[in-house]
Amino acid sequence: MSKTTALKFVESLRITNATPGQVSFTLPITQQHTNRLGILHGATLATLVDTSGSLALASRGLYSTGVSTDISVTYLNAGGREGDTLRGEVRCDKFGKTLAFTSVSFFNQKDELVARGSHTKFVAQAWKDERNRTEELRPEVEEGSGSVKTSHVVKG
Repeated sequence: MSKTTALKFVESLRITNATPGQVSFTLPITQQHTNRLGILHGATLATLVDTSGSLALASRGLYSTGVSTDISVTYLNAGGREGDTLRGEVRCDKFGKTLAFTSVSFFNQKDELVARGSHTKFVAQAWKDERNRTEELRPEVEEGSGSVKTSHVVKG
């Protein structure tokens, strides 16, 4: 899949709400998102776990969101058919110096949970990008505890 094809695959994705570390979105299901049975393809959901996990990190102010180290999807119900709309909610569960963890829930038009996904990204190099939007996002390790704290303030 070329970059252009990959971008077209998610170009109809719409962000409906975003706060630092949390993003809600919808995706109108088109033929390219379905399998031979005409229902939402599992690979579509896997792609959305990757894409939305990166959006959750970007909502925390990172310009570059790192590289994926792990992606997992658990399929629970049919996601829908062409013409239906899929809804997703993703959040950043942990945002550390080297790794970030996100989780996403997908819902069909009946508001049934369709799938859950998790995404881990290596972000150590991403912290160094000059285009990041805020210094407050840099993780700080509390002395002696090893705990990482980050701010939820994003400067415009």
